[in-house]
Amino acid sequence: MLKDFFRHLWERLADYSPWEVAVELAVIWVLVWVVYRFVRGTRAAGAFKGLLVLLVGSLLVVLLILQTGLLPRLAAIYGKVVGLAAIALVVTFQPELRRALIRIGEAPFFRMTQREVRPVVHAVVTACTFLSKNKFGAIIAFERNVGLRELAESGKTLNAEVSSHLLSSIFWPNNPLHDMGVVVRGAKLVAASVQFPLADAEDMPDPQLGTRHRAAVGLAKVTDAVIVVVSEETGAISIAEGRELRRWLTPEQLRTELEKRIVRRGTAGNGSSVEQTEPVDEGMSEVSDDT
Repeated sequence: MLKDFFRHLWERLADYSPWEVAVELAVIWVLVWVVYRFVRGTRAAGAFKGLLVLLVGSLLVVLLILQTGLLPRLAAIYGKVVGLAAIALVVTFQPELRRALIRIGEAPFFRMTQREVRPVVHAVVTACTFLSKNKFGAIIAFERNVGLRELAESGKTLNAEVSSHLLSSIFWPNNPLHDMGVVVRGAKLVAASVQFPLADAEDMPDPQLGTRHRAAVGLAKVTDAVIVVVSEETGAISIAEGRELRRWLTPEQLRTELEKRIVRRGTAGNGSSVEQTEPVDEGMSEVSDDT
């Protein structure tokens, strides 16, 4: 029976042009690869692989049943199940589909030039250096192609020029605005005390990382923003983009990364990675993080 099935399949394929079959298989493979590459490093990757194996396996079984002419009702039920599976896919991969639609709607270019970026980066690096030395926690998000207006509107509107003194005062302990994050759009600090979406604990590279780092990873996963975090416990400076979290950056490394990433058109990283460098001060050691 199995031999007859494959022989019949081979006869059907022989009726098509080899180039047509090759192109169709190549297109299908590229589509599968693009989808997997997009969800790689997320919790959806395991579900995607399992679903792919399940669909291919069940399809082969149903095709064999149809060849024998037995159990016609089972084949009919399979068609209905596939329709329900399509709805389940939308529910299961809703976060990934949302990110994909956001990426499609991104602007094709970034407006800021290198000259415009440098004063903003200088102010942020100066503030982060001060905050790091004093171990004051901070989280700063740079808006790029994906707008953060909805998040910014949930905080306190400032629309002020970005300056190191303003950032240092916002994140000074006991300041009413210091607990959450700030949003920078171009050369403007548009809002403070902004709540960012938190990443799930299993998405974090280190379980000891606290709320600020979870907020940075969570925001980076759903937008193309560049987020800078200063740890309240260790003073470590980190930067998040896409699925990448770089930690223990020196001020000069932070300056270089920001100038490179903010000017560049926003595209999130594809793989999950964490890069740790040596602590800025020799006496620093990471035992826990801000909450």
